[in-house]
Amino acid sequence: MHYKKPNIICYRITQIASWFVAAFIFKRKIIRNEIKGKKGPFVVLANHEAKLDFINIIGISRRPMTFVISKSFYESLPINGFLRWLGVIPKQQFQTTVNDMKRIKAVTDNGESLVIYPAGLMCEDGLSTPIPQATYKFIKWLGADVYAARTSGTYFAMPKWAKGMRAGRTYLDVYKLFSKEELSGLDTCEIERRTKEALVFDAYRDQEKLKVKYRGADDIRGLENVLCMCPHCKTEFSITAADKNTLRCEKCGYEQKCDEYGFLHNVGGIGQELRYVSDWSRLIYSELKEKIISGAEGRLVSDVEIQMIDFKKHKFSSVGNGTLTLDRSGFEIAAVLNGKEEKFYVPIANIPTLPFGPGKYLEIQNGGDIYRCLPKDGKLVMKYINTVKIFYELSLKEG
Repeated sequence: MHYKKPNIICYRITQIASWFVAAFIFKRKIIRNEIKGKKGPFVVLANHEAKLDFINIIGISRRPMTFVISKSFYESLPINGFLRWLGVIPKQQFQTTVNDMKRIKAVTDNGESLVIYPAGLMCEDGLSTPIPQATYKFIKWLGADVYAARTSGTYFAMPKWAKGMRAGRTYLDVYKLFSKEELSGLDTCEIERRTKEALVFDAYRDQEKLKVKYRGADDIRGLENVLCMCPHCKTEFSITAADKNTLRCEKCGYEQKCDEYGFLHNVGGIGQELRYVSDWSRLIYSELKEKIISGAEGRLVSDVEIQMIDFKKHKFSSVGNGTLTLDRSGFEIAAVLNGKEEKFYVPIANIPTLPFGPGKYLEIQNGGDIYRCLPKDGKLVMKYINTVKIFYELSLKEG
């Protein structure tokens, strides 16, 4: 497979631009950088806290590195011509074709360096998104030294559920995880264990140790689209933003206020305090999981607007409306798209989660097509995502 090397001029321009964001917004502090001056092929596995995590990484090696990114992100940017010059490899999230695998491996086969985000998605609640099981065999197959790049703090600097960026200290630790020789003798269970140990995170527990202040960190408007159930009365979709730093349950009055570090405090005198958003999110997940196992939940249906990528304008545009149904086996989309009635099914057996925007949309990938579905009730998005995650977890346990 042909390897397209990044254009050095475009790459240097991007490194310079990224340096300013890394220095003045992310205020990056490098703990270790074991790829500095590294020669020969290598792979960097990075955790994914925020949309622009690559900014902290792209400048830490003078050698151009090839980044694997989301095809949806790539195709919906007006600068994807420039991205081609950077040599990025766009691929469907959680769906890797043989051609994708060959293009990625061509990088290390040509003695160059590669950056991969195994989780595929930035987090919405401070918790790592699941890493697909096939990743661990793929790492071994690449046949190169592997480094972990663990970022801390970018979740708070750029929360998925919020608008804009919030300046504050972030940290980057890059160190060798596996040598090529060591990898060849390890089984996938050990590769999985060590990879998860390096990359899996809880941003709120990290923040408890770091105690970094981020500008506007107490503004939690938008978080109600992630925390879609009251932890006290267990009512779904009752959480609202009472003001910019307070979430309140409209049914029982449960109320939590955010401080300058991003931690929550019970100010309503009702129910328990959940200091970490990550713990609140875990509780929601656990409640839904019990209902799915018992059979009380397990099927979701909603009316949706459907958008697809306009390749000329490089953005998502509306193509119709329909119904989105999810059950244990997969998604069914029944819609009128571009004036034509369509109905098709997308299995999710090996999909750990989906690309989404809290309160806005989720993306269903069917072969080479990406269907961005916008439910009329945006709060349903998070329930769809949690349900997909639970189905995936249950399928792994069932073998």
